[in-house]
Amino acid sequence: MIGLFLVLLFFGLMIIGVPIAFVIGIVSYVGFLMLDAIPLQAVVQQMFTGLESFILLAVPLFILAANIMNQGKISERLINFAVALVGHIRGGLAHANIVVSMFFGGISGASTADTAGVGKILIPSMIKENYSKGTSVAVTASSSTMGMIIPPSIPMVIYGSLAGVSVGRMFLGGIIPGLTIGVGLMALVGVISHRHQYPKHQRLKIKEVFIQGVKSIPPLLTPVIILGGIVGGIVTPTEAAVVACLYAFILSFFVYRTIKINDLPAIVYDTLKLSSLTLFALATATSLGRLISYYNVPAVIAGFFDQALPYEWMFLAAVILLFLIVGMFMDTVPSIILFVPIVLPTAQTLGIDPIHFGIVIMMCLAVGLVTPPYGLCLLLASKIAKLPIGSAFYATVPYIAVILFVILIMAFVPGVFMWLPDAFDM
Repeated sequence: MIGLFLVLLFFGLMIIGVPIAFVIGIVSYVGFLMLDAIPLQAVVQQMFTGLESFILLAVPLFILAANIMNQGKISERLINFAVALVGHIRGGLAHANIVVSMFFGGISGASTADTAGVGKILIPSMIKENYSKGTSVAVTASSSTMGMIIPPSIPMVIYGSLAGVSVGRMFLGGIIPGLTIGVGLMALVGVISHRHQYPKHQRLKIKEVFIQGVKSIPPLLTPVIILGGIVGGIVTPTEAAVVACLYAFILSFFVYRTIKINDLPAIVYDTLKLSSLTLFALATATSLGRLISYYNVPAVIAGFFDQALPYEWMFLAAVILLFLIVGMFMDTVPSIILFVPIVLPTAQTLGIDPIHFGIVIMMCLAVGLVTPPYGLCLLLASKIAKLPIGSAFYATVPYIAVILFVILIMAFVPGVFMWLPDAFDM
């Protein structure tokens, strides 16, 4: 009876628009309040316990690096290079949108930063070149999901901390799936662009492409420095995030001179605001996870998986469906904290590689960024284009189908993607 009440409270608060981090915190508090044997101090204790991890310091630091890059107008240089590379193809600006998302995903580690930074520039430009608003939003939002998959990825840091696996291997495991999604989206854009005869830019001379490439080398070295440092054992993920912040500041302040000292307070404030929301959600989700364990929910669900889904393929199919649905209603961090501890033991029992398992979960939750009612990337992109969310989602469905196809390959034919992390002993 108590469990049913907490479930109804959870969804009731979400329906009336309470932010998800506060929903989780309220439900945790009420749940512990109804347990006479547990003092209410346990709520706060569990919240602090959830944040007692050195690796979690990487979260605000990667957000800070992304904010410095955005404020430093790094995205504009990446966009110019992407247009120079693929702008001459039919639908060139849409292709460039996807390419720059691959670049930006390897710099920011956050899909929403990609949507905001790239979308503000490319969505108006695409509309001006007679792309439909639906296509402009769909391409921007769907390609932004690669920010969760291509390293560095903030959700992968959370998963690595929670599951006790190498963040470096998680980063390596996301490279090929992320690039595959990008290639698949570009193939779809090619078909749509020929059907609607979207414009293409004039082919640039090799010299001009080379010049744009040289200008983009410094920011493009960011993921190389981060991943190379972690894989090479030179730095930890947290230390890599510090290096990324320093590198982004040096580029923006000394090399490009696109930010000033006066800009730093606003950058730091925005970082604190975003990271505090993320970490508060992590803290409250840890508390709720502890509450769920008191009601023995993980054991019940694990028992269900063991009995009803005895085969690996059945279990993976159920997990994919679970996280696709969860991603529609919840942010990535709470979803990982609440549900990964429930399904991970069964995955380990079935002999599923936790890196493979984690990448599949990341990809499923990435879809949630473009599916209502949560769909944060879709909401941001549709707001920029001033397009109703219903129309935006309808236009995004084919792009979601491409991502789902890659997820299925990753889940059931992991050897196609997992050879890269398996090649490194970390």
